Amino acid sequence: MKKLFLVLLLLPVSVFAQSAFDGTWKTNMSEAKISQKPIVFAVNNGMYTCDSCVPKISVKADGQDQNVAAPARDYDTLSVKVVDANTVQFAGKKGGKPVFDQTRTASGDGKTMTVASTNYNADGSAPYKSEAKASRISAGPAGSNAISGSWRIANAQVDNPGTLSTYTSSSDGLSMSTPTGAGWDAKFDGKEYPVKGTFANETVSLKKVNDHTIEATYKRDGKLYSTEKMTVSAGGKQMTSVVDNKLSGRVSTYIEEKQ
Repeated sequence: MKKLFLVLLLLPVSVFAQSAFDGTWKTNMSEAKISQKPIVFAVNNGMYTCDSCVPKISVKADGQDQNVAAPARDYDTLSVKVVDANTVQFAGKKGGKPVFDQTRTASGDGKTMTVASTNYNADGSAPYKSEAKASRISAGPAGSNAISGSWRIANAQVDNPGTLSTYTSSSDGLSMSTPTGAGWDAKFDGKEYPVKGTFANETVSLKKVNDHTIEATYKRDGKLYSTEKMTVSAGGKQMTSVVDNKLSGRVSTYIEEKQ
């Protein structure tokens, strides 16, 4: 027994210390700094075109599923249905399974747009809703639907399942899980580990910068998709996540609060 006690005393403190990341965190969307890079699309002459999508999209706006499969995209079909002069409905699917349903509605004066979405989970768990408000930068083509043009996201709100994440540390890595079924279990060795519970073929690799900062690199279909730098405050109650989407060139900053 004495020998065991001595062995325990000789173990490094880090084995017992809880990581600053451990616990459940909630994104405070009111504090989010969402990328202000313009979103550009149009519904005109029976077609939907998205110039800011990567890669660009051009499909019929006839309410039917159209093929938009592309590397790194988490949906492979998209349907676009015109409801009226100010409203258009979208539905994305992957392998026939719903990924999202979305309604974009321009205000009467055309200056703002509401984007209301139902987001489905790859594991079949209950979907969650989100809503974004956008401000117009420029108008779309003459005669196009009022949602057409160039827009900048002003703010967004997301239901709890889409804002919660739980981190659990190990001696050489970190795992993440969410109520939506997405998650991963990775080590700080730079190797790629599978991301579970998403519609995309995704991996993550981790780099520990210090005890309060971790960098995560995501790939989809083997190609760089995004990076995320997560930094926990000195007090351990707040985490700042800077997400850099390498495909779209959008960088957003999110504030997460420990629950």
